[in-house]
Amino acid sequence: MAKGKYLEWISDEGILKIEGWARDGLTDEQIAQNMGIRRQTLYDWKKKYPDISDALKRGKEVVDRQVENALLKRALGYRYDETTYEQVAVKDNDGKIVGHQLQPTKVVTKEVAPDTTAQIFWLKNRKPNDWRDKKETELSGGVDVNNPFANLTTEELRKLARSEKYD
Repeated sequence: MAKGKYLEWISDEGILKIEGWARDGLTDEQIAQNMGIRRQTLYDWKKKYPDISDALKRGKEVVDRQVENALLKRALGYRYDETTYEQVAVKDNDGKIVGHQLQPTKVVTKEVAPDTTAQIFWLKNRKPNDWRDKKETELSGGVDVNNPFANLTTEELRKLARSEKYD
């Protein structure tokens, strides 16, 4: 690694690139590769240079919010307009075709139904006490178990087992 390579990346332009790569959804390993360094070097630089760490956090936060919004939208369902286009001829003043262009012909409003998988995922993560699969039940007081054989010796238990066998 060339000495002082970090200087390129703590500059305004370098920080902007790092933040952009994080916003584009690249992993730390991919970002390190783009920077021409090893992943471990990036981790070391994140600890040593707060500007690099902050740029990665800012970039990733934007993408995280977009994914959260998309998940919520999918969980609730939504409507959207679908436009159909048709290619039409473009004519000059003499009626001669000089090209083509797309022209909208129809707009249809479509509906995407709420997604129960997205709803479950959202609720399990946002309200885990109400929606997790495993419920914990607390028991107050004691549990008495009535075991009529509790005080018998091993020999007494064997005798009892033998006598039960032939009854």
